[in-house]
Amino acid sequence: MSPSTQFSTFKLDLQAAALEFVGTTFFLLIGLGGIQAVSGEGADGSPGSTIEKVLYISTCMGFSLLVSAWLFFRVTGALFNPNISLALLLVGVIRPVRFVLYCIAQMLGAIAASALVLALTPGNLASNNVLGTNINPAQGVFIEMFITTALVLAVLMLAAEKHQATPFAPIGIGLTLFACHLWAVFYTGACMNTARAFGPAAVTGFTYSHHWVYWLGPFLGSVLGATFYGLLKHYHYWNLAPDQATVDHTKSPGDPIAAVKSLVTSGTDSDADQNAAGTSGAGMGEKANGRRVNDSAV
Repeated sequence: MSPSTQFSTFKLDLQAAALEFVGTTFFLLIGLGGIQAVSGEGADGSPGSTIEKVLYISTCMGFSLLVSAWLFFRVTGALFNPNISLALLLVGVIRPVRFVLYCIAQMLGAIAASALVLALTPGNLASNNVLGTNINPAQGVFIEMFITTALVLAVLMLAAEKHQATPFAPIGIGLTLFACHLWAVFYTGACMNTARAFGPAAVTGFTYSHHWVYWLGPFLGSVLGATFYGLLKHYHYWNLAPDQATVDHTKSPGDPIAAVKSLVTSGTDSDADQNAAGTSGAGMGEKANGRRVNDSAV
């Protein structure tokens, strides 16, 4: 593809990137704001339990993405994540120019959201991604890789792959983020999004030595998710379970009770036919024997 072709939609790409910045800011402002709220002390001065925190953080991030993605879904595609942008680039959904502009917008949006949360709420910023107490960097990388893969596949199969449920893709994508948080928030903070880790780190001065985990893990997840999607497309996954996305009721399974009745009836009819055939055969034999006797008499 020539450079002139790459930049033929530059104005639209720039406008989309500007709106992607707004959407990323909106998404992370709500999500990180929820984390800030649950990480603070309660009215009685005591923090919430671990389970309550995990559920609260997972709900904040999952529902924040659901709402934000639905608002911006028809505007920019609602990516809000450089790792999703990378996966879409790898499968050919977006061009390199838009990919670069989106990544810049998403990083800036993450910084803006983190700065707003820090400015609007008391205390230190509580949304920096850090590894759990007994989690080493290698474990962190692989956890982030797998949950990012899940999110990438949700976006590719629900939004990029067009079908009857595509308009409702933000629900499935938001629930995927929610489910991944339920597992990984205790171990890695459940990043799945380099911008989500970069924004708080930039605002607080990059004080965490293992920040690179949140670049490498999600990057590997983008590549793995895009590769798996490519294999599904190459081997025509839609032939494995055809008509899964159809709304044609005639493609539904038949009446199972009627099928059983038909089976029983056909079995009864078969027995009756066999009996009739046996009786008929005996009669024909008698006639044949009689004919042989008459023939011999003649």
